[in-house]
Amino acid sequence: MKIAIIIRKETADRCTGKGCMRAFFKKEDSFKRYEGMEDVELVAFMHSGGDLEYKINKLKELGVDVIHVSTCMRGKYENYEGLVHELAKDFDVIGYTHGSENGKSRDTVSIIREK
Repeated sequence: MKIAIIIRKETADRCTGKGCMRAFFKKEDSFKRYEGMEDVELVAFMHSGGDLEYKINKLKELGVDVIHVSTCMRGKYENYEGLVHELAKDFDVIGYTHGSENGKSRDTVSIIREK
């Protein structure tokens, strides 16, 4: 299973990615669903800035199955819900990475497409 993480551009300017990476490698929080799976590969860690459509096409080329939209996106990205729905056209989307599944100011949106 190939996974990508997308973080908020403005957060990337000052964030090390530690929370997302720790959760991924320890299979915690949103990544707990992969516990016991051996074929899980993180193939992209990117921010929401720049040419997002180009990046999404690259993720398709890489064969990404699931995109985890970071906790900072859920908390501060204005079009969080719209982005999740747009990504869900081509990928399964988990709407947070680390911390509580329930956001402080908005609910987590996750979409698992029917296969």
